Formats: sequence, structure tokens, C-alpha cells
Amino acid sequence: MDSSAAQVETEHVHRVYDDIAFHFSHTRYKPWPKIAEFLAALPSGSFVADIGCGNGKYIGCPVRAGVFIHGSDRCRELLEIARSRDHEVLVCDNLLLPYKDNCFDAVLSIAVIHHFASKQRRREAIEELARVLAPKGKMIIYVWAMEQQRKKFDSQDVFVPWHLQRQFNRKEEEDATKDSKSCFSHTYQRYYHVFKEGELRDLIESIPHLQIIQDYYDHENWCIVAEKIA
Repeated sequence: MDSSAAQVETEHVHRVYDDIAFHFSHTRYKPWPKIAEFLAALPSGSFVADIGCGNGKYIGCPVRAGVFIHGSDRCRELLEIARSRDHEVLVCDNLLLPYKDNCFDAVLSIAVIHHFASKQRRREAIEELARVLAPKGKMIIYVWAMEQQRKKFDSQDVFVPWHLQRQFNRKEEEDATKDSKSCFSHTYQRYYHVFKEGELRDLIESIPHLQIIQDYYDHENWCIVAEKIA
């Protein structure tokens, strides 16, 4: 089961984001207010991990002087964009983070956990976030909600299309069978587990030493702020 989930993630998450990175980054440039508020409330001198940082839009978020954000992601192409903006980033897997225990004052996990293809792997990913978080440190997690106004889902485990526009396709050769009049060069299918109301809360409550501070809905996501209590 675990190997099957890992294969889904390889084919429909990691490889997809490597291929659509330039286009995806073009659509991700403005920090969401609630996440900016979370960063702004951190004490000066805080050391923050942005796990799944993508192009680094939160690393460069100018909301709190004296807060240092270190980013990591599985997608090398997105990290190259982050590096081009002079952000300090690292290629790594959320399930096996190369950081010491208790070393970050805060952790961001924005639109990451919903890409893990089994409940056990989602739990393990959050356990890794908790491991690297210092006692009394806070984490914020955003995942896609099943209860969305713009999208309707028939099940919780879904493939969501991404239509890659030709202008953002950096591959040297394009599929010659595609309609040359179309603005799209390829459609990719991204895997998501969309969370029902209360599901993320139940998952975090099952992990020792995490205490939920806030539980809310924002931008079609279920969101939680939790604190490490020991």
C-alpha cells in the first residue's frame, strides 16, 4: 500500500511539478493574509522552516523584520526559481527532513500534506514537522478542503488537471499531435487528497505533543495552527 502511494506521488505530484514549475510559479506570487499574519506575530529572531516552499513566495514575504525563513521542497525546478531570488533553499522530502530535532521556532506547511497519497504518509509528514519544531513553537498547515464552492469532488482522492500553457513550456520539443491553435501544450493530472471538515484536526490530535490553537477555513482550505507542548 505504501509503495503504491509513493508511486502515485512520484508520477502525479513530483514529476508534474517539475514539468509545470515555470507556469505554476507565475501564478504564485502573493502571500495569503492569514499566513502573513502568522509570520508577523512571530518574535524577532525566530527561525522558520517553510516545508514545501515552492518558489519561495513566503521566504521573501516582508512581514516581520528579524525573522529568518529557510525553505525546502521536492521540486528542483521550483527551487531553482527560489534560488534565483536569493532565497536559501534545500531539496528534501517532507517524510525525511534533514534537520535536527527541535530546531525551528515555527513551521509552515502550505498546500503540501494533501499531496500525500495515504493516511499513514500524511500522518508521518506531520510527525516530521512536529519533530523539527521546538517546544512552544508553532506550525501552520493548509490543505485543500472537500467543501469548496468553485470545485465539486466525487471522492476525496482525486486527480486535478493542470493545463500547461505553451508560453510556459520549457521543454525543447512539444507533442506534435497537439492542436497548434490551442494555447495549451499539455494537461497534467495532479494527485490530491481533499480533506473533509474535521479530518485535519483529527489527524493532528492523533500526534503526541501537538496542541491545536486555531482551526479555520480559508481560501477553500482547511487550516490549523498548532503548538508543540513538549
